[in-house]
Amino acid sequence: MNLREPRYRDFALVREMMETPDVIRRFDPIPAQEAAVEVHATRRLLLTGEGSSRIFPAKNTIYENLKLGSPWQIMTEGARQVQEYELNRFAVFGASNSGRTKEVIALFTQLAEEGHERRYGLTAHRGVKLEEVSVRCFYLQCGEENAVAATKSVVEQALFYRTMLGETEPDSPLAAQRDAAAEAAQAVLEMPLEAKLIERLVAAPIIYFAGRNTGVAEELTLKTNEITHKKSDYLEGTYAVHGIEEVMRPDEVVVLIDPFPEELEKFRDVLVGGVGMTVIAISAKETPFPTIRIPRVPGYDTVLQLLAGWNLLVEVGVASGINLDKAERARKIGNAFPG
Repeated sequence: MNLREPRYRDFALVREMMETPDVIRRFDPIPAQEAAVEVHATRRLLLTGEGSSRIFPAKNTIYENLKLGSPWQIMTEGARQVQEYELNRFAVFGASNSGRTKEVIALFTQLAEEGHERRYGLTAHRGVKLEEVSVRCFYLQCGEENAVAATKSVVEQALFYRTMLGETEPDSPLAAQRDAAAEAAQAVLEMPLEAKLIERLVAAPIIYFAGRNTGVAEELTLKTNEITHKKSDYLEGTYAVHGIEEVMRPDEVVVLIDPFPEELEKFRDVLVGGVGMTVIAISAKETPFPTIRIPRVPGYDTVLQLLAGWNLLVEVGVASGINLDKAERARKIGNAFPG
């Protein structure tokens, strides 16, 4: 995709995706560092929200935290389920672009009534309900999103949470690699993709995503519904070769996100050899499958994987003749607090 051709630039979705490199370049780490000070008292952090505001930002943070061997305990759940948990020893972050997500507001209202003192909001708007029910709100700088599918805001949320881990990562690459990551993000978003792959995805009745539990594959599963209006499924770990192959069909497609080298042969044998389906990879390394090669930038690898997936889905949506900004049923705020 690019902003030079009308078939792309006429969509708000594409314009907002293409703002992401600048969101990375201009990201201000100071508010996230201040938030980390608040969390340090407990070293227990729960990240909640709904849809895209939780999937990639929260799961990517958990992944990075575990890789670091950090003393922080981080978990995530949807806000309704979190209402059943005992959270006295946790700092709770609720991400809501609109600041009006009903489930998050209900959770924070309950926590306030219980006297919970460490509840923090992350939103793109001021003067919203989330401010009223939070001890403190932190604000995204990415600006308004008009497309139904959240894009640039998801990346800024992820950078915010990732930056909070800085106290356990003295040599964090985020600041040092920021410009390189912005340049790589631009290149990944504008990368031309093979027409035959796009045709294969356009024809597929369902697109599966498989890969690490970092939030990337799961978020792209949601974006597939919103952008291409196709059915999709997230196959965590090796789920793709542990039973579901029984009902897979040759006209379906699996997209592997940064696959483990040790698993490539099994995927090829079961999915390509056994089912006869198409398998595509998004990876910094070559694979036995058609591969969308992306650069590696320390601290930003999962972001670049996500952006490569956006590029792929936009191409599928455009080739399918879909209005990328118009959904029949999906809404920008899935469940808005009234008022």
